Amino acid sequence: MVVAVYLVREAKLDPLQLVLMGTVMEAAVFVFEIPTGVIADLVSRRLSLGIAWLLQGAAWALAGATTSFGVILVAWVVWGIGATFESGAFQAWVTDEVGVEGIGRVFVRGSQASLAGGVVGVLASFAVATVSIRAAIYGAGAVTAAMGVVALAFMPETGYTPAPRGERSRRGAMVDTASKGFRLVRRVPVLLLLVTATVFVGAASEGFDRLSEAHFLRDVGVPSFIGFDPLWWFAVLSIGGTLLALLAANLLVERVTAVGVGTMARTLSGLTLLEIASGLLFALTGAFAVAVLARWLLGLARTLVSPVYATWVNRNIEDSSVRATVNSIANQADAIGEAAGGPVVGAIGNIVSLPAALATSSLFLLPTLGLYTRAARHDGHEPELAALPQPVETGA
Repeated sequence: MVVAVYLVREAKLDPLQLVLMGTVMEAAVFVFEIPTGVIADLVSRRLSLGIAWLLQGAAWALAGATTSFGVILVAWVVWGIGATFESGAFQAWVTDEVGVEGIGRVFVRGSQASLAGGVVGVLASFAVATVSIRAAIYGAGAVTAAMGVVALAFMPETGYTPAPRGERSRRGAMVDTASKGFRLVRRVPVLLLLVTATVFVGAASEGFDRLSEAHFLRDVGVPSFIGFDPLWWFAVLSIGGTLLALLAANLLVERVTAVGVGTMARTLSGLTLLEIASGLLFALTGAFAVAVLARWLLGLARTLVSPVYATWVNRNIEDSSVRATVNSIANQADAIGEAAGGPVVGAIGNIVSLPAALATSSLFLLPTLGLYTRAARHDGHEPELAALPQPVETGA
C-alpha cells in the first residue's frame, strides 16, 4: 500500500497510467512466464526463487528512486520478470517437498504466515513512510533482496530431481518440457477449466490492484482525525483486512485438507461470489465505513481463493517434471487477463470515473463464477470436457 500511495501522491499518476503500469508488467509476465517455469523444472526451484527475489528487490529500489513514469514502468517490468521466476517455482517447490496429499494444509498455513508477516511489514513500512515514503520503499526492496540471498544459500531442495546437466541447456529439452506442460493442461479437464477461469480473474484484479487507493483518496475521502496522516489510515485498512483473513484462514484449512474436489469447487464459487458483491459495493459506495468493510471483504475473498486454487491445480499435476511449467501456464493466463482488461478499466477510469472502472472489474469475474459453479454442479469434475478429443502425444 505504501507504493500505491507513493504513486498517487508523489508521482501523481492518473488512473490510466496506474493501470498501464500493471499492463506493461503483465506483458513482461506473459513473455517470460513459461521460459522461467521451464528453467525451474529443468535446473532448480531454489535458483529460480533466489533470482526472483533479487530482481524484485531491485525493482522496488528503482521505483522508489524516481517519480518519472517511464522509469517506474521499467521497474514494474523488472518486478514482473522476477515474479515469473517465483510463480511456478514456489508452488512446485512446496508440493515436491511435502507431497501432493499434504499441500492443502501447507498452502493455507503458508498463507497465514504470509499474512502475519504482512502485518509486521505494514507497521514497519508505514512507520518509516511517515518520515520518508521513499525510505520505506527502499527498505522493502532490501528485505526482498535479502530473501533471495537466503534462499540461494540455505533453501532445501530434497524433493526435486533436476534434469541431467547435459539436457538443461538444450533448446529441445526446454521446448519439450513446455509442450508437455501444455499437453497436460489440455488433457486434464479440470486444469483447462481452472486456467480459463484465471484469465477473467486477471482481468478483474488489475482494477482493484491499481485503483483502490486512488478511489479512497479521490472519491470516498479519508477522514481527518487529530492530524492522522492518510498513510496511517491505509495501515489500519491493511492490518484490519489481514487480521480478518488470518481468522478466516483457520476455517479454510479443513476445506482443502483431505476433501473432495467438489468441496473445493463450491468453496471457490462462494468466494468468487463474495468478490463480486463486495467489489461492487466498494465501487459504488461513498461512505468511508462501508468502503472499508467492502474492501476488507474483497481482500478476504481474494486471499482465501489463492490456497484453494493452488491446491486444486497441484493435485491434478501427476508429472512433477512439469509442475512449475503448469503453474506458470496458469499464471500466464492471469497475465493475459490483466493485459487485456487493464487498459479497458484504466480508460473507463479516465473517461467515466473510478467507481465505474472498479465496478467493471467486479463484473469481469462473472465468467469465473459461472465456471466454478459449473464445476460445483458436477462435484468438481468436467465430464463434457473429458469427452473431447485428447491431444496427440508427439515425440520431443
